[in-house]
Amino acid sequence: MRALTQHKGLVAPMDRSNVDTDMIIPKQFLKSIKRTGFGPNLFDELRYLDEGKPDQDCSSRPINPDFVLNQDRYKGASVLLARANFGCGSSREHAPWALEDYGFRVIIAPSFADIFYNNCFKNGLLPIVLKEDVVDQLFREAEAVQGYELAVDLEARTVTTPSGDSFSFEVDDFRRHCLLNGLDDIGVTLEDADVITNYEEKRRKTAPWLFGAGN
Repeated sequence: MRALTQHKGLVAPMDRSNVDTDMIIPKQFLKSIKRTGFGPNLFDELRYLDEGKPDQDCSSRPINPDFVLNQDRYKGASVLLARANFGCGSSREHAPWALEDYGFRVIIAPSFADIFYNNCFKNGLLPIVLKEDVVDQLFREAEAVQGYELAVDLEARTVTTPSGDSFSFEVDDFRRHCLLNGLDDIGVTLEDADVITNYEEKRRKTAPWLFGAGN
């Protein structure tokens, strides 16, 4: 998993509430358990004017020119600005996979669905909760200023605008530690690899039958 300490990126404002995980990555694209390859189908029903099919080449599909990610000014955005209850619906982990595969590293919203919020941290995404009036301000600025970027500092727990306004956000220490060091659940376990190895060596001596000794 990629670590994130500080990130500065172009903002894409997605001005709608209650964006569910089926809207983030529709169900027909959930056939793979690989974490890559979902980016072209992120927000598929909003990005394209036809119905997407698995394994379809998206480069020739008709796009919706009104959708934010299809607008030239937001190409290459890595910070997604969203409204309340982002990531609601099913618990599919493909949703953060698709966002990360597209190129997003940070998502800012007034609130997130709990399961989606947790899944983001496990997949190298930083979901940031800011007050609704602050999010309103960021929307106004992002829509008014082309090339609008935000600077995010996970160590300091701050989001800073181009004009220098800085907003603090909360994140618990364990999730912060994992993302700062690029640790998913397996990575956290491997931090104690020496302890695990020592335990297994002792068990081989005290209970060799558990390891097939003598068979």
